Amino acid sequence: MNGTQLGVIGGMGPKATSVFFDRVIEFTEAEADQDHIDMIILNHASLPDRTSSILQRKDHQFLRMIQADIALLEHAEVANIAMPCNTAHRFFDALQSMTAIPIVNMVSETVEELHAKHKANRRIGILATDATLQTGIYSDVLRQYGLEPFIPSASMQQRIMNIIYEDIKKTGHSDARVLEGIMMEMLQREKCDGVVLACTELSCIELGESVRPYFIDALDVLVHRSITLSGGTIKPAIMKRLSIEKS
Repeated sequence: MNGTQLGVIGGMGPKATSVFFDRVIEFTEAEADQDHIDMIILNHASLPDRTSSILQRKDHQFLRMIQADIALLEHAEVANIAMPCNTAHRFFDALQSMTAIPIVNMVSETVEELHAKHKANRRIGILATDATLQTGIYSDVLRQYGLEPFIPSASMQQRIMNIIYEDIKKTGHSDARVLEGIMMEMLQREKCDGVVLACTELSCIELGESVRPYFIDALDVLVHRSITLSGGTIKPAIMKRLSIEKS
């Protein structure tokens, strides 16, 4: 291994981790195997559910188990760590305090991109788990950048949670039209200027071109940062599609 390999704490959930890995390969400009980045992926599927851990205040077990993952990645001498789970970023400061290896902060990186795209005084709809919303990990950072978070109503949030837990986590699939419909409600009825996919389970859904100009997928931002930090190059066509180049 070289000195730029990426460590990935995955399994939250496994489908989202596989999508993350696929996108790293898809987004990388490569003409040979050796042009891709080196990665060590821990698919730690038995980690406690992040939403339950937060809402039931059972942080200790989750942190104890993930600390062992960090120790493994330290032993492997990875250069950076990616964690393809938005909700787990509730524990970001605690996790970063466990290691000198930089952990890519998917939340702050994504909000930076939202700010670059929308500037200040824009309303951003958040598609996320209950725990992500209740802990305010996106809302707080959005406000720091002068953006207004839109929190879904209880009924809308239940539909979002059904997609995450009943569709993706249970079956691995979901009808894209359901999520697209929720996004359009945010954009049209709730007057949002943009939407953030702030749950990696939602990133598993292939969304249509009708909504693509209006959302940023946090998983795409994490993939982008993971490739560039590891010495890889993003395909120009992907950069244009993601619209996450710095302005």
